[in-house]
Amino acid sequence: MSFPPPAFSDIAKASNDLINRDFYHATAANLEVKSKAPNGVSFNFKGRSAHEGSTSGSIEGKYVDAPSGMPSFLCRLASTPASRTKIITAAWRTRMLTSLHGVGITLTQSWSTNNVLNSKFELDNQIAKGLKAELATDFVPSSKDFGAKLNLHFKQPNFHARAFFDMMKGPTANLDAVLGREGFLVGAEAGYDVQKAAITRYSAAVGYAVPQYSAAVTATSNLSVFSAAYYHKVNSEVEAGAKATWDSKGSNNVGLEVASKYRLDPTSFAKAKVNDRGIASLAYNVLLRSGVTVGVGVSLDTQKLNEASHKVGTHFEFSG
Repeated sequence: MSFPPPAFSDIAKASNDLINRDFYHATAANLEVKSKAPNGVSFNFKGRSAHEGSTSGSIEGKYVDAPSGMPSFLCRLASTPASRTKIITAAWRTRMLTSLHGVGITLTQSWSTNNVLNSKFELDNQIAKGLKAELATDFVPSSKDFGAKLNLHFKQPNFHARAFFDMMKGPTANLDAVLGREGFLVGAEAGYDVQKAAITRYSAAVGYAVPQYSAAVTATSNLSVFSAAYYHKVNSEVEAGAKATWDSKGSNNVGLEVASKYRLDPTSFAKAKVNDRGIASLAYNVLLRSGVTVGVGVSLDTQKLNEASHKVGTHFEFSG
């Protein structure tokens, strides 16, 4: 393949999305409102009512500063000898702040009902071609807890690598990489604790992906949990997929999930899935009009049909 392969966590994305996404029974009600201001700032409001417990929600704002080339202060800094870049004067700092406009920064900030403030700064293809850098922070005003993470994504033809650094805990690093060629994928992941100087976890995966179908085998949790996933786009209307999971440190049973999706018309689709425990789930999604989407889902315990163990959920999405 001449384009970057998927990230390690997305090697089995097609089957995982088919099995896990757009089933609305997990929450009693879910509301999402998206809007975009004239200046380009987009807002996303989310509300969620659980079957048991309190209602939660969040508000998020995102601003994309389109790149207009490397700022002049960066050009000068790049051509300055190393001996002269050790000390950045106040004048340089002021110049740097006023020159950030047009550098291509994406800023996302959110505030949730559990009183957590999240911020994320992104630079995509500005530091180097194919490199995306993210600085993500979270702050809890009530406890003054603060967290900071540095994430790096590097994409090249046939190669995709990521690095996630938690600067406040450990610090720790999680690294993964995927190589791809002509549809074949092979990837690995490892976690490292800097303070303990020890590898905390490792995983591996192999797969094959083309537009019509894909298959993947992954070994996670220090190569102790194995899963095999398959996805098939039968035609423009029908999709099917399955996933089997076995925990070598747990029971000898293999977990199995089978799912399918049928597009009824250009504005609606239905989904169904069932697992080895006899839990069957059904979902229906329809675009009522431009910007208004409604979803309904139900989960049935087929082994306990006469008990109150079933779940029904709804999803409403408004965008404009």
